[in-house]
Amino acid sequence: MTGKENARQMEKIVSLCKRRGFIFQSSEIYGGLNGVWDYGPLGTELKNNLKQYWWQVMVRERDDVVGLDGAILTHPAVLKASGHVDTFTDPMVDCRICKARLRADQLAEKNGARQCPNCGGKDLTEARPFNLMFQTQMGASADPASIAYLRPETAQSIFVQFKNVLDVSRKKLPFGIAQIGKAFRNEINPRNFTFRSREFEQMELEYFCRPEQGMDLLAYWLKERIRFYEEIGISRKRLHVLDVPEKERAFYSKGTFDIEYEFPFGRQELEGVAYRTDYDLQQHVKAGGKPLDYFDEETKERFVPHVVEPSAGVDRAVLALICDAYDEDSAPDEKGKMETRIVMRFHPRMAPIKCAIFPLLRNKEALVAKAREVQALLRPHMNVFYDEGGAIGRRYRRQDEIGTPFGVTIDFETLGEKGEELRDTVTLRDRDSMKQERVAIKDLPQLILSKIH
Repeated sequence: MTGKENARQMEKIVSLCKRRGFIFQSSEIYGGLNGVWDYGPLGTELKNNLKQYWWQVMVRERDDVVGLDGAILTHPAVLKASGHVDTFTDPMVDCRICKARLRADQLAEKNGARQCPNCGGKDLTEARPFNLMFQTQMGASADPASIAYLRPETAQSIFVQFKNVLDVSRKKLPFGIAQIGKAFRNEINPRNFTFRSREFEQMELEYFCRPEQGMDLLAYWLKERIRFYEEIGISRKRLHVLDVPEKERAFYSKGTFDIEYEFPFGRQELEGVAYRTDYDLQQHVKAGGKPLDYFDEETKERFVPHVVEPSAGVDRAVLALICDAYDEDSAPDEKGKMETRIVMRFHPRMAPIKCAIFPLLRNKEALVAKAREVQALLRPHMNVFYDEGGAIGRRYRRQDEIGTPFGVTIDFETLGEKGEELRDTVTLRDRDSMKQERVAIKDLPQLILSKIH
């Protein structure tokens, strides 16, 4: 697609997200809060499905990973040791013409001069460092001793709790500590919908290992993480791997890969997989004065482990799921006339609602009662939605637009009015093909669950 077509595609996606209850601008009735977003009913389900599946494959299905839920408020000494207090900055400039505040490293140049992307002006201030962390005060007095920070990443709580987790879990290297949680960065210029936000959520794994295992595990986790995105339904052809050049990596990294996705606004990072060596643990050993080492019972060695870190953004992955799922095709309306159908082709395991239930007529008591029975049968197994309003074709379209993969229609055949052999059967409709099949009600849970997973 061309640049204009991609921009139009993104406009449609943003519009759908608000119209159908995926994502809202935070504090919208007060003019909105820039770079902060609220997830609506469907967005919350989609986000939770993503996080739950990540936790399932990264923690529960493995013997070598345990979980942690660290605090958001962070001791300043932790972030001083990690380097965030002194170096977690972006270069910032101001446009003297339109007063916009901009990142200096993202300005385009024209005829050798930096240019404001908003007004085109070239009257810009000199770049100056801007710390990205949110600072707050703890306790009743506002003095330097009461300073704390909203964590800029989830990783540091894993590093400072490494010894406690090691002692209680009794794991042997290599093993990992996983965490899903909120992080906060005071971005100079939040942009591209939810892609770059000031409040966001991360899914991180710190996988500790012996030094000689680091590079092999870096390759292993890169492969595992690409497989994860394929399993949640993101097209492999839109995923790309960037081997980050040494000069662009953090100085302590021996290798970093970025898993990128082709968003309508360009190819951008979904996840980083980095071999961070023993830098983080060593920094906290030096600053905290407490041992964060590992004793190998077999070799009788004591050493500070190295770590490989797959770090994914929840909000970026949700946005990738939405962008990848959005599609338009043609389908007949109630009168047989072809019309444009908006359909979200979520993988069934990610879809916010798995199955919609429709009585053919809302004023036929027997149909409604049977539909409610089907709802009660499926509800313990999956998220379902009951809809009896409007023509059946319109109800299908509403569910297509939010990505519901299956629809069950209760009709007169279900009641046995067109032959006893069809009694207690329903029509099961597939979202993508729009094909329908006749299924016994008692078989619905097992059949739909097999299609979801």
